[in-house]
Amino acid sequence: MVKAKGKKPVQPKGEKARRGMKIVTSDVCEVCKTPCPAGMEYAARMRIPGTVGKGIPCILTK
Repeated sequence: MVKAKGKKPVQPKGEKARRGMKIVTSDVCEVCKTPCPAGMEYAARMRIPGTVGKGIPCILTK
């Protein structure tokens, strides 16, 4: 007999393109030993009062 395949887990919409990378917040980017341009730009934007951020995919955690 053939087993029925289960459904695949549903991923958030933006997660497909960023599979394998961790989403990090600006405080993690601030203390990173090898800063990247995208992380430093994100950290600079988050320093502005009232800014809301959800994080940025870290290219160092592929």
